[in-house]
Amino acid sequence: MMKKIKITQVKSGIDRSERQKQTLIALGLKKMNASREVVATPQILGMVNKVMHLITVEEVA
Repeated sequence: MMKKIKITQVKSGIDRSERQKQTLIALGLKKMNASREVVATPQILGMVNKVMHLITVEEVA
């Protein structure tokens, strides 16, 4: 079973590059303090690394 992570947006996407905005949307984050639980696949982890300064990541048991 793949492990899950909880991603929460803590900073705004305003004044960020279009690529970073699209990455937030692809992760399912549309508003401040929005959270999503996702499976930690290599693709998701790559997107998380690109917007790490805008989100917080927690491991879900």
